[in-house]
Amino acid sequence: MKAMLTALAILLTLGLCATTWAQTPLHIARIEKIPDQFVGGEILRVVYKRLNIPMELVDRPAKRALMESSAGVLDGEVQRNIHVESQYTTLKAVHPAINYIEPSVFSAKYQFEVKAWDDIKDYRIGIVRGVGTSEDGTKGMKTVYMANNLEQLMIMLSENRMDVAVSDAFSGMVAIKKLHLENRIHLLTPPLQKIEIYHFLHEKHKDLIPRVEQVIRSMQASGELEKLRKQIIEQYISQTDTHP
Repeated sequence: MKAMLTALAILLTLGLCATTWAQTPLHIARIEKIPDQFVGGEILRVVYKRLNIPMELVDRPAKRALMESSAGVLDGEVQRNIHVESQYTTLKAVHPAINYIEPSVFSAKYQFEVKAWDDIKDYRIGIVRGVGTSEDGTKGMKTVYMANNLEQLMIMLSENRMDVAVSDAFSGMVAIKKLHLENRIHLLTPPLQKIEIYHFLHEKHKDLIPRVEQVIRSMQASGELEKLRKQIIEQYISQTDTHP
């Protein structure tokens, strides 16, 4: 009888621990004030809801987000360039990609066709600190200014403190609209690249990755992922129109 009670107590303890773990939300870093990060975050809400796993988005500056997620203070990143995995080995990419971005060039005083990153190397370039695609693309270029967030970047560009700025096209256009800078800043075409971006989890959650991948893969195969992305973008733009 005593052995049975001991075994029962162990099972109850294990069950309590499992319940506590299941109710503890994952805290996922989202780069603050970047519209495309909002899109990725809303996609993840759907993914984790299907897994019945609570998840909270934590807004951070881009560089700080990587510091906290790679250290395990936060549980992962909403979305990042695949190269993050080689730079921060504790962060593991979840496949397939949940989103994509189109790094593009913005300017207040120049108008020219952009065919490659090298086309802007002789200009004063502005990027958002910690955004890997922009940092990688402008690496080695002689004059690169760092802004703390996208809105600051566009304000600096409008004040002619730089010649061009690089951001993904969607996020840049939303920031310009929000700041009422449509008459000052324009988008140069075509985009520099189209880059698939991936959700990342800290290695302590490596056992969860296959489950998350299964949901994303299913959504991609059915076409739901792209449809959801477009719906979220339309919703975000609509909210920007209503609340400038």
